[in-house]
Amino acid sequence: MSDEKKTTVLIVDDEETMLQLVGNILNNEGYRIVTAANGHEAINKMSILDINFVILDIMMPGMDGYETCREIRKSSDVPILMLTAKTEEMDKVTALKTGADDYLVKPFGKNELTARIEAILRRTNSQSAKSKDTTVQTEWTFENITLNTEAKKVTVDSKPVNLTKKEFEVLELLIKHPDQVFSREQLLDRIWGFEYLNATSRTVDTHMKTLRLKLKNAAPYIKTVWGMGYKLEVPE
Repeated sequence: MSDEKKTTVLIVDDEETMLQLVGNILNNEGYRIVTAANGHEAINKMSILDINFVILDIMMPGMDGYETCREIRKSSDVPILMLTAKTEEMDKVTALKTGADDYLVKPFGKNELTARIEAILRRTNSQSAKSKDTTVQTEWTFENITLNTEAKKVTVDSKPVNLTKKEFEVLELLIKHPDQVFSREQLLDRIWGFEYLNATSRTVDTHMKTLRLKLKNAAPYIKTVWGMGYKLEVPE
């Protein structure tokens, strides 16, 4: 069995029959299968599981495939194949513009589905191999805050700051995306994952409060955007 066939594939579709159909096809081909019935469930599983490939239906209630793809692209470059029942060129263009690597129009055959997946994997694996010599960024700086993802350390004015795992993860998300607002729901989804079931917006607010206390003079950089969420920003 090749390395490609050991890929873990997340299939996202609100139709149970489609989940079973695509799942059975890929399972028989040797892929490991994970399923999600909607966009929110897909984002949650992306945050807690090692997903190597996403098959994403466009037409889903609530968070559709386009929005789900945009959310995934905020934190991952995982290959995405979008499924659509639409044949209009603009729908296909939109799929690619939101971050999909390719699209497949329903109905499709087993051979076309597996060929598309293998072609995308060959392309992305080739790109990954070319970038192996590229230094991976492990240290992030915002004003007087420095965060090292490899050492799991944070300093303010070169002085160490002791953070809990969740506090570190929250700061890491903010420092990697300065000026981007994250809602409490997004933070719960990305940081707490399955624990989201037992967490509330109050959980986020409490962690932000303790994080600010520990950051001391760097605390003002964590800005509350009323009615929206939090972001990292230099005060005016």
